[in-house]
Amino acid sequence: MKRLSILSALLLAWGVSGGANADDKVRGRLIGYQEVPAVSTVATGHFEAEIHRDEQAFDYALTYEGLQGQVRQAHIHFAQSAVPGPIVIWLCGSQTNPGTAGTQTSQQSGTVTGTVTAANVLAGQLGQQLAAGEIGEIIAAMRAGAAYANVHTDLSTGGEIRGQLRGNRRD
Repeated sequence: MKRLSILSALLLAWGVSGGANADDKVRGRLIGYQEVPAVSTVATGHFEAEIHRDEQAFDYALTYEGLQGQVRQAHIHFAQSAVPGPIVIWLCGSQTNPGTAGTQTSQQSGTVTGTVTAANVLAGQLGQQLAAGEIGEIIAAMRAGAAYANVHTDLSTGGEIRGQLRGNRRD
């Protein structure tokens, strides 16, 4: 009986930790109605990030289509739902809005991919207590729904589509 309890405990521990590491992702569906203020657009998008095991980076894919304006830039912002927040990570830029060093150039539709590290994290606004380089804090904010991704266009300079990011927590 004691061996069965030990075996059960080991199997339970293996299953829990394996599940947490197997799908450590953050996702968001981008639409115009999530922008602040809301935007009436046919455009849609999807953001997905896979967090590295050491939580010092994440790989992302941002897919979007149907934008009514010309794409100018895309970012991750630090703010809860229905609130505009500061840019903390550039996902792509354009010739008119190139972004930080190393930011890739946007396309009108399709998928933008990359890897984000501490070097890509910008500071939040005064009072948000988010310093530049705090990748762990951004990952925690994305998991908790306190960050969003959006795509800005020339017609909707504040953003044409936006999606609040949410993910699973690793405990």
